[in-house]
Amino acid sequence: MPALRINMRKLKDALRLKFEGGQSHQQIAGALGLSKGVVTKYVGLAVAAGLDWPAISALDEAALERRLLASSRASQTYAQADFGRLHQELGRKGVTLMLLWEEYCAQVGDEHRADWPLKPWRYSQFCENYRQFAKRLKRSMRQVHRAGEKLFIDYAGPTLALRVHGQEIGRANLFVAAMGVSGYCFCLATPAQTARDWLGATAQALTFYGGVPQLIIPDNPRALVTKADRYEPLLTDSVQDFARHYGCSVLPARAYHPQDKPKVELSVLLVERWILARLRKHQFTSVEEVNDAITPLLHWLNQRAFQKLPGSRASVFAQIDAPALMALPLQPWEWAVFKTVRVHIDSHVEFEGHRYSVPNALVGLALELRVTAHAVEVLHRGNRVASHMRCAHKGSFTTVIEHLPERHQHQAQWTPERLIAWGARIGVACAATVQKMLQRQPHPEHAYRACLGLLSLSKRYGDARLEAACTLALSLGTSKYTHIRDILLNRRDLLQASTTPEWTSPAHAHVRGANYYQ
Repeated sequence: MPALRINMRKLKDALRLKFEGGQSHQQIAGALGLSKGVVTKYVGLAVAAGLDWPAISALDEAALERRLLASSRASQTYAQADFGRLHQELGRKGVTLMLLWEEYCAQVGDEHRADWPLKPWRYSQFCENYRQFAKRLKRSMRQVHRAGEKLFIDYAGPTLALRVHGQEIGRANLFVAAMGVSGYCFCLATPAQTARDWLGATAQALTFYGGVPQLIIPDNPRALVTKADRYEPLLTDSVQDFARHYGCSVLPARAYHPQDKPKVELSVLLVERWILARLRKHQFTSVEEVNDAITPLLHWLNQRAFQKLPGSRASVFAQIDAPALMALPLQPWEWAVFKTVRVHIDSHVEFEGHRYSVPNALVGLALELRVTAHAVEVLHRGNRVASHMRCAHKGSFTTVIEHLPERHQHQAQWTPERLIAWGARIGVACAATVQKMLQRQPHPEHAYRACLGLLSLSKRYGDARLEAACTLALSLGTSKYTHIRDILLNRRDLLQASTTPEWTSPAHAHVRGANYYQ
């Protein structure tokens, strides 16, 4: 373990006692609690540097340290490394300190000449100097990020008011995302912080970056996390579906540990300082107006140069993060909700009052619905077994004939409209008879068998006789299948209508009439 460094204030007192007080090394060591050898060393360094007490008293501690130790430092004979550039290079995938040290040694060897006889550091000293540089970048624990590996997301605490005619109608919440290596920032205003807002803003952030990272790291919002666990947090089904769509993973940070996502915490701070602060006096009526105002300020923030590192967030992102991102999927992401349902005995499941068919072999099983704005997908053990266009008509059915049992498929093909149309092909009277048969029953399906039986009579008796029988039945005020069948069977449809007038009884004395009974 190396010895502790001696305080320069105490060394300055030792030099004062030596040059101004004229005390011996032994006396100075006893008075200040130093070893005699330390006093002898630093007095010798001061004499070698040509310093006396008036010159020493005029120097501060940092300047005195440079004057005393300048001649003893051998590091001045070593070539300095550009640790700012090396710090950024270390973020690339596969780049290590050993590789950077080898490149540094090769560069020093190429630049070596007689008038500049510098040599490279050994690997251990090179790593130590880099660690000292990294400590000056941040006082908290440094996290090593790989290119294109992580995207940190969060919401800023402050919000922007939305006003119409001076009356507040809502608040605009600011979603912030930042890449792990470059800190390339994305900001978007949303009307709330629901799960749909979180995932929709994240999807727009991925489009903004032009690629997908391996990990997306939020905190633990209730909108995204069903169970906030330190080791195995449980995400909602919508979040897991979002991750499957983009081929990445969502890994929430530990609860109440903002240091797990320092990149986005810093980006939130920058957004509050350089974007929110500049918009504080503006009046907005909608979230879209807020986003229009954010766009140029966000571009300026990403182009702003670093203070200690070369380049800007935009340049570092283009060089390091962007090439390592995965490609965006071809299909755009859609908001989806999931619901567990059970298949009814009619081979249908219900969502929001509408019923959708599934294969009849799944009757009685619990299935999962994935519902988007336009489609309803039915999943069984993760596999899609049916898909329908979403319908908002409550009480109706969306049925695929192939989903029904074979004995039901033939009957399911018949509808009141189809039966009436078939009857119309035979004749007007036949179509009217079918319509009356359907209207007579409390539900049209109750008349399906009778209608099919009526229409099947045309195969035995022909369309002309069936049309004539229906005409006769309508004139008699009946539309029953059995009556029409008996008309055909008794051949009454073939009888010609009589042209003689109906017989009436002649008047005579034996007919009393109605007045007789009064």
